[in-house]
Amino acid sequence: MNNSVSNTARLLGAGLRALLVLTLVTGVLYPLVVTGIAQGLFNDKANGSEVRADGRVVGSSLIGQAYNLPLKAGQKTPAADLKWFQGRPQNGLGTNSVNTRYKLVLSGATNRSGDNQELIGWVKDAKAAVVRDNSTATYQVKPSQVPADAVTSSGSGLDPDISPQYADIQVHRVAERNGLSTARVAELVDEHTEGRTLGFMGEPRVNVLALNIALKKLVSKS
Repeated sequence: MNNSVSNTARLLGAGLRALLVLTLVTGVLYPLVVTGIAQGLFNDKANGSEVRADGRVVGSSLIGQAYNLPLKAGQKTPAADLKWFQGRPQNGLGTNSVNTRYKLVLSGATNRSGDNQELIGWVKDAKAAVVRDNSTATYQVKPSQVPADAVTSSGSGLDPDISPQYADIQVHRVAERNGLSTARVAELVDEHTEGRTLGFMGEPRVNVLALNIALKKLVSKS
């Protein structure tokens, strides 16, 4: 009987020591080491790839955001603020109807097939809007110039980048709305165009947030 009790006590003691050691290693030391490495070597990425302007965080380089005008009385869908470069459509985003204490953006895709009539309608409407909004008195956008990323949302609905082609057809409108020369705004787009990752992965892209921050600085200097 005594042997049985002592063996049980010994096993329980060994189990508790193992629990404490594993808790210390996996719950304290490992997170501290990983966090230290992340902060030391990948500080920007570890902290959400935050983008700062005017001394405050204005977004993340990984998450697209809308540039819209404030809603007017009775208006349900905000209109685009056309003095800024616009990102991709965000048709796949959901709304937070569960935890309403927080204002959340729910990422998601449209999950529509290529022949879905609703999707086709979205694309047609978006294409017409791109042609209309970006045509000026001296520059007419042709439907054939509108790239796919201008009329379709990404899988997440939060793509932060647009193609150089989409940025280029916005140049005349942005220049006109901000009282800038077309050449200078086009130069700004070129300065913020990134090539393929490692030279062969993906496509050339323009980060809309970074471009609009640079645009704001340019306007303030004009």
